[in-house]
Amino acid sequence: MTETSSISEPSAPHLRERSGWKRTLRSLAKSRTAVVGMVVLAVVIVVAIAAAWIAPHNPNEQVLERRLLPPAWLDGGSRAHLLGTDHLGRDILSRMIYGSRISLAVGFSAVLISGLLGIGVGLIAGYYGRAYEAAIMRLVDIQLAFPFILLALAIIGVLGPGLRNVILVLGVAGWMVYARVVRGQVLSVREREFVEAARAIGASDLRIIRRHVLPNTLAPVIIVATFAVATCIITEASLTFFGLGVEATIPTWGSMLSDGRAYMGTAWWLTTFPGLAMMLTVLALNVIGDWLREYIDPRMRNV
Repeated sequence: MTETSSISEPSAPHLRERSGWKRTLRSLAKSRTAVVGMVVLAVVIVVAIAAAWIAPHNPNEQVLERRLLPPAWLDGGSRAHLLGTDHLGRDILSRMIYGSRISLAVGFSAVLISGLLGIGVGLIAGYYGRAYEAAIMRLVDIQLAFPFILLALAIIGVLGPGLRNVILVLGVAGWMVYARVVRGQVLSVREREFVEAARAIGASDLRIIRRHVLPNTLAPVIIVATFAVATCIITEASLTFFGLGVEATIPTWGSMLSDGRAYMGTAWWLTTFPGLAMMLTVLALNVIGDWLREYIDPRMRNV
């Protein structure tokens, strides 16, 4: 009888996992803005993935007879082009849908590159210290002295525009923040009892970093990464707006804003809709980042 009851009872790890999920859901339920942000971000991701199936037109198809058509609900609009057309007769909605792919691809890819670089450098600087820390942190200080957008403009000006170059530049230009955050976390974690115990039983430095130090530094990194995705989306759009970003043949929100700036007085929809799409996406990421910061760090809840 005792064996049956003990088997039927959930184990301690399962209980901790359930309580963790319940705590997360309760925290999320208290933040309606975070829920809305997650819904908006999920919609953008689904739209980007399914762009080839849901876009009503080819985003690069030019029909000059239909140029500058207003949205469907205005006089002169067409149901075939719900959000109107641009100066070359291209469908605004289709270009926005395909543009979401580029924004998300640039944002997440650049953050992945900068995150991996920054985490690796921060772990080395924080764990080994001394000469490694001094050299790495001086390099971080030097790169942080240059404004992010100006540094990206300078490097793109040398390498040339292109999707791959934009992702590479944004990834390499943003690693310093992760390095600083991870270094600060490692400095506190490496002196804790469980790390000392691992050293005492003869664990190698690589094993200690992988099993004990790294997992305890990821929480603030996730918060930084969430905000960084929004920053990369805006930076990519800015570079493309100035003609130094993604190729002109690829529909992006930044190129749509650049194309529509000459028609803001006569065809407001050319810049309004892609601008709203970018604003909502960035706002959703920032709201999610704020919730993650409050959830991971309880001290921020009353700030």
